[in-house]
Amino acid sequence: MSLRIYQVDAFTDIVFGGNPAAVMPLDTWLPDRVLQDLAAENNLAETAFFVPEGQEGYRLRWFTPTTEVDLCGHATLASGFVIMTILRPGTERVEFATQVAGTLAVTKSGDLFTLDFPSRPAEPAPDDFDQVKADITAALGGAPPADILVARDYMVIYDDAASVAGLRPDFSALGRLDRAVLVTAPGTDVDFVSRFFAPGHGIPEDPVTGSTHCTLTPYWAERLGKTELSARQLSARGGQLKLRLAGDRVLISGTAVLYLEGTVYL
Repeated sequence: MSLRIYQVDAFTDIVFGGNPAAVMPLDTWLPDRVLQDLAAENNLAETAFFVPEGQEGYRLRWFTPTTEVDLCGHATLASGFVIMTILRPGTERVEFATQVAGTLAVTKSGDLFTLDFPSRPAEPAPDDFDQVKADITAALGGAPPADILVARDYMVIYDDAASVAGLRPDFSALGRLDRAVLVTAPGTDVDFVSRFFAPGHGIPEDPVTGSTHCTLTPYWAERLGKTELSARQLSARGGQLKLRLAGDRVLISGTAVLYLEGTVYL
């Protein structure tokens, strides 16, 4: 059996920037064990698999090297990029059905791809949170944060971008937490910055994380009093995002570039 594979750098306009994702179109689903083995072999933050569903849509799933996840932004952008520039050039909109996140649309305008994702606002931490807060603070290796909120991930808020950039996390300690950790602060030349750590899912630090902006966008929109925002993820590779809060949806925009395409033989 042979399978097509594409590696796309998402949320960047240069190769070796942004967040790399593997994209593997399938005619029909393979066993979950095979999908997980492929993702582990690819050894990227996410591998996206999709199969045709309906007249023009697809069903989409995402796997890290160790587990399946319920939502991934950069691999969805990469999947839309592959379909709209390689498999179906000239297409300007693709819809993906997903198990948990519902239907996700990707649209293309020029070189810009926009994801239509659900908003996932964070909530205040519970009252009995002191020990978890202490564990998070110690694991991040920086000054105490201004606040910690809870969504899918722990959202740790700092006062300035330098504090976020200067973190030296203990990945083993972070991996023992019951959630991944998202850190954020106001930006200087962008509205806000962030970093994302998920060693428990096989991703010590993710280069650019689309899904975390489903939580970051409503927070910063309320705090800054604006619905259109610019963001930068302060990983080594770095990435740029344009964001818009539209009711209970978050529109996440960025560019992408193809790094490689090839064939996998099973």
